[in-house]
Amino acid sequence: MKTFVLGDIHGEYKALIECLKLSKFNKMEDRLICLGDVCDRGAQVKECIDELLTIPKCIYILGNHDAWALEWANHGNIPKEWMKEGGAATVKSYNGTNMPKEHIEFLAKAPLYFVDKNKLFVHGGYDWERNVEETSVEIFIWDRKLITRAQLLKIMGPVSKLGEYDEIFVGHTPTFTLTGEFEPKRFCNVWAMDTGAGWGGYLTIMDVDTKEFWQSRITKDVLDDDFSNIGRFCDLITNTMKWMCPKCREFVTTKYSNSEMECPKCGQRFKK
Repeated sequence: MKTFVLGDIHGEYKALIECLKLSKFNKMEDRLICLGDVCDRGAQVKECIDELLTIPKCIYILGNHDAWALEWANHGNIPKEWMKEGGAATVKSYNGTNMPKEHIEFLAKAPLYFVDKNKLFVHGGYDWERNVEETSVEIFIWDRKLITRAQLLKIMGPVSKLGEYDEIFVGHTPTFTLTGEFEPKRFCNVWAMDTGAGWGGYLTIMDVDTKEFWQSRITKDVLDDDFSNIGRFCDLITNTMKWMCPKCREFVTTKYSNSEMECPKCGQRFKK
């Protein structure tokens, strides 16, 4: 049995199928650890969950977008913030009706973290100065401090690990906001696996043991479906914002305060 880890899917069904195919994932034998956020942004959330339900050894970890989707599915709550961050795509995926019972149970039973062979798998992060059991739900699904601290420590010096685990695999924070690249990145003992599928980037699947990884083609469906929403990404750590050029779709980094920018690739000037 091989064990694979998968980054944030965000409703990108074609990308999910492509990753499973490229990695030669064996549904009946291999194990798939999903780092959360199958919901929102992409147009085929329902199809993605249907596919994951066909994998007997699928360990699905809860993400912040999944928690939002559960609030809608269980209580009918549709906060404006969720709609702005891709929730409308999830509702549309189910034709405006509620999720089927098995989909709700799939998300509701999702653990906040998973540990195997001293490797930790979690959506956002955890408090590495305490036992993992003492970490709050909010930190598990929303945290970015773990990955940004690991990145900083790698830059500063020879720090090999954060916390007690040999390796930590996280989603949630797209790698392009950390390095400008759409590939999985390792900082100390922390692997960043969200390669921007929900932002028009790529979905990535990795063999946990060999670290060989495979990526889908760029998720153009996201760009076409909701360009106004995915064309921006806020990096709260560096006080910058990434916008996508409407002409060539190159990412442009600017300060929050700037209302207008110029694409360095094609010269197109545009406003937020």
